[in-house]
Amino acid sequence: MLKPNSIIQADVIDGLRSLPDGTFQLIIADPPYGNVLVDHAWDTDLDADSYLAWTAAWFRAALVKLRPNGLIYVFGQLGQREHRWIEVTALLCRSGAFHDQLIWDRVVGYNDRRDSYTPAYEICLVLKKSADAQPYFNKDAVRIPYDKCTIDRYLKDKRYKDMDARRAHLETGKFATNLLRVPSLKGSSREKVGHPSQKPERLIEMLISSSSKKDDWVLDPFFGSGTTGVVGQRLGRKWVGIERDSDYCEMARARLRRLNSEY
Repeated sequence: MLKPNSIIQADVIDGLRSLPDGTFQLIIADPPYGNVLVDHAWDTDLDADSYLAWTAAWFRAALVKLRPNGLIYVFGQLGQREHRWIEVTALLCRSGAFHDQLIWDRVVGYNDRRDSYTPAYEICLVLKKSADAQPYFNKDAVRIPYDKCTIDRYLKDKRYKDMDARRAHLETGKFATNLLRVPSLKGSSREKVGHPSQKPERLIEMLISSSSKKDDWVLDPFFGSGTTGVVGQRLGRKWVGIERDSDYCEMARARLRRLNSEY
């Protein structure tokens, strides 16, 4: 029996093998990018060829856990050292079927290069199980509100005859694009718990809200500090996280205990 809202402490492939096939509506994967966080052994312990072979293995193991109408989001990054993401993209699109590619605009760049523009984004490849799959997606769940000044300005446009309908449309907000502008977490952020590659809750919230429904199963095979679990639980999803590092498992459990104490 699959236990909802649980952390499996295991290597990613072993953890995935323990889960039932065709269960998860949504998989959010934020794997080690490979030689990016050079101070952390878990991101530097594989050469390029071994990293690609490992990526292919965990992705194939994850894909069979996805429901036929589900989506899998895989984060990655380009930059001075991380050109292997281009190879990862091609590799994943041969195993799964390409659906979309999102750009996470971190808003503030990170000072990683001296010979080119300052990097300020990461990439999220979106894949489905097969080319003919029809994945669930709720665009209304990720509308972006117009600010009051914009709404007031549009309502002054005399071309619109039905102002009540126009106001309702404006107050509903505009559809989000595949450029997700969400500020990255800084050291002073209330969300920050000590993980070096922790994603903002708002970013993960957009993926979970748009690509799953209440009570759906959501899987994070690189659970880290537990952001997927925190957001998934808040949104009424059943989640499972896989994480091999005991310190990160405890970090995630501490966040979840704080979340549960709020209710």
